[in-house]
Amino acid sequence: MRAALRQSWLALPACRPNPPVGCVIVFRGKIVASGFTGAPGMPHAEFAALSKLEQQLPLRSAHPREFTLYVTLEPCSFVGRTPACARKIIEHGVGRVVVGLIDPHPRNRGTGLDMLKAAGIEVELGLLADEISPFLAPHLLHSEDDGHSHHNETVPPNAVRDGQDPL
Repeated sequence: MRAALRQSWLALPACRPNPPVGCVIVFRGKIVASGFTGAPGMPHAEFAALSKLEQQLPLRSAHPREFTLYVTLEPCSFVGRTPACARKIIEHGVGRVVVGLIDPHPRNRGTGLDMLKAAGIEVELGLLADEISPFLAPHLLHSEDDGHSHHNETVPPNAVRDGQDPL
């Protein structure tokens, strides 16, 4: 999960107004793909990592259930500027998803996790949440808005750094 958190840092500042999410995919104990949320309208972290995984010929023969996806924030369950990440994960048949934090966005709030569980994917929540939360919290939307912004626009430049850069 720390590798996914490092990916999150790479998303800034281009990802705004979306939160800086990072993702890694692990196969047999090794990271085989990674990604972070791109600029608005570009792939989210999960899409980016899954796309990289698709490009790796040696892994195409592996059973998808053998892959574990680690992501710092709950995969989105709704279609906005991009397709729903939870749906993409389900389509890939990933066996396990480890999530740092539930997305407090009014259109998500656990729905992405529910979709994954309903599809038979093992879901673990809260790994390294104490490290992820101080970084992501200033970027998250916690109440209803106009449906366009996914992050709090009033983030001071140094608010997410708690004395130590995780990179």
